[in-house]
Amino acid sequence: MRWWSLANLVSNAGAWMQLTVQNLLVLQLTGSATVTGLSLSLQVAPGLLLGLVGGAAVDRWPRKLTAAVSQAALAVIAFTTAALVASGSLNVPVLMVLAVLTGLIATVEGPACALLGNDLVPQEDVPSAISVGSVVHSVGRLAGTALAGVTVGLFGMASAYLANGVSFVLVALVIPFLRPAAGVGAAGEAAAAAPARQGVRDGIAFFRSRRRLVALAGLTGLGSVLGRNYGLTLAALVSGALHGGAGEYGLIATVLAVGGTAGAVLAGRLRNPSVRLVAGLTAAGGALQALAGLSPTVLFLALLVVPMAVLESLSDTATTTILQTDPPAHLRGRVLGAWRSVSTVWGLAGPPLLGASIQLLGARGALVTGGLLVGGTVSGAAASVRRRSAGAPAAPSALPAPAAPHPEPVAVLA
Repeated sequence: MRWWSLANLVSNAGAWMQLTVQNLLVLQLTGSATVTGLSLSLQVAPGLLLGLVGGAAVDRWPRKLTAAVSQAALAVIAFTTAALVASGSLNVPVLMVLAVLTGLIATVEGPACALLGNDLVPQEDVPSAISVGSVVHSVGRLAGTALAGVTVGLFGMASAYLANGVSFVLVALVIPFLRPAAGVGAAGEAAAAAPARQGVRDGIAFFRSRRRLVALAGLTGLGSVLGRNYGLTLAALVSGALHGGAGEYGLIATVLAVGGTAGAVLAGRLRNPSVRLVAGLTAAGGALQALAGLSPTVLFLALLVVPMAVLESLSDTATTTILQTDPPAHLRGRVLGAWRSVSTVWGLAGPPLLGASIQLLGARGALVTGGLLVGGTVSGAAASVRRRSAGAPAAPSALPAPAAPHPEPVAVLA
């Protein structure tokens, strides 16, 4: 687990080095913000169309081999892009093809690396392992963003893609040496061999049959569409109503990252998170978002951003823990694939809707309205569930109980 986390830290730093310069590169090539957005959409669109297929494939293929090959393939794309950028040969059609290829590989790489981590820790350590992944992601983001400015300034934009390619290679080299926790490896192999008779429909059927997974999708989608894209809403607030510049927004972005890291550390104390906990965290986050929209100064906003980031990180870790322990082992790839498809929907729809809300209501109005809608909707739904539960006679559940799960920590990879 220590080797896995170290490899992920390097990989996340490489990913954020690339992401830091990617949009600027596209803008330089095209001069169009629309084309820049299209390139990002093409990279995530395969998750919507093929997320379920990728999850089903991961359930059937050997985990280590699948994860290592996908990492190697992503490294080839990163090195190819670096060579094209360095030689001045990169153009828009090639860029779009590379974006699609990256998205296609990610539909397999994401669940494969998440499930590979399943064998590294015993069940009681799942929340801690997931929180480690969140900390790695946050620290990698800070380190990668800082390194990008220095490296790109010295060696040019191609260096960011080169560094990301090297980080993929490192992960691929570490994978063969990973050892499962005692008693976990044999069960994982049996689970991987079991679903040969099953297909994509089994994952969809299980996801739909589990009300807690459907509720998680609704909670996460609601928060994502109505304001959790803080990179957009807080940037608009700082640069608009608060009359700040790049320095002030840099402060807010740093505070967000630090708060996210603190939340990930706290999340390590979670042992058996519930959907009710996620709902409470979502509602509290909505209330803080509404308060943030009323911030009179950048300093006041920074003070509010810390608990906002902590709650977001706690909610994400709790959601991931439920997702990775609720399904039986032989269906987890398909359930993660179904989640990827669903989350891609709000990932594509959220930013345009949020941008339209900012355009219509202003940054303050968008934050306040979105926060109140999130908090009010979640609180109202929770009250409705409590009333129905209080008035309904006790009855055995009609839902099938999931098989005893094996844990797997989230693999936050580039």
